[in-house]
Amino acid sequence: MPANKKYFSSPVQRFVKITAGFLGGYFVSVSFFMALSLWTDQAGTMVTLIFGGFIVWAGLMVCAFLFKNGWIAWGLYFCLTVIFSTLYYLHS
Repeated sequence: MPANKKYFSSPVQRFVKITAGFLGGYFVSVSFFMALSLWTDQAGTMVTLIFGGFIVWAGLMVCAFLFKNGWIAWGLYFCLTVIFSTLYYLHS
């Protein structure tokens, strides 16, 4: 039984959600771990980024599809990236 057409996103929204999940989620996870390295051991945090960053990135990728509008996901991910990056660059 095929899915109901009213629940499908437009192709543009689908593309925006996919890019928000992949790129935006990656940017947020890396900037989060960079900001986290300010208050903890830098080498240990960067090693944790290898494994924990993938888990955070995968979670953010799934969360991008929970938004009805993909541009809101991009806006939220952009704001979080700017906040974490600003914390990092102002402190260092």
